[in-house]
Amino acid sequence: MIIGLTGSLGSGKSTVASLLAELGNAKVIDADEIAHRVCARGGSAYSELVKAFGEDILTPEREIDRQKLAKIVFSDDAKRQLLNSIVHPKVREEELRLLKSYEKEPLVVFMVPLLLENQLQHLVDYIVVVVTDDEVRRERLRRRNGWDDSEIQRRLRAQMSDEEKVNFADFVIDNSGTLEETRQQVTELLKALHAFRPSRRTE
Repeated sequence: MIIGLTGSLGSGKSTVASLLAELGNAKVIDADEIAHRVCARGGSAYSELVKAFGEDILTPEREIDRQKLAKIVFSDDAKRQLLNSIVHPKVREEELRLLKSYEKEPLVVFMVPLLLENQLQHLVDYIVVVVTDDEVRRERLRRRNGWDDSEIQRRLRAQMSDEEKVNFADFVIDNSGTLEETRQQVTELLKALHAFRPSRRTE
């Protein structure tokens, strides 16, 4: 069974994925981690990114400075589309390879922030959307990433809202509370999943 795990920035997807791995022995495919890997020096997207955006995006160690690149693309839709056209095919190739390698696993968590925006529903059996209170989200992003409110808002505008994502959800986890409260919801989710047979989406 493949679970598509998604949610907006700061919702706590990684926390839920970790709990699914801990409590449900799930294998986790993390699209963000794959994206980091393909963009790293020597990764499959590295040369194309440097060619497209110039050496100004590099650190002194010639790694891609993700903060510099983010400032460029989140203020320019055309450049964000260019970035996506370079990175997404490389990420998708690795995602599909991992999904195939895990096809005999009882439970796989496919964690993709843009699962719905990129119309990847057909790759999963069920969709789990992680939501959180907006102020909790903003506080997490301020603390974790050092972003101000304008930066948070700019990045959130590039994604579907929680409300839109929930319309596609088979299950919703509210990660606004304590870790124990989230753990209990994940426990209930696993119980519910055991009652379902895999039913790969076609839409």
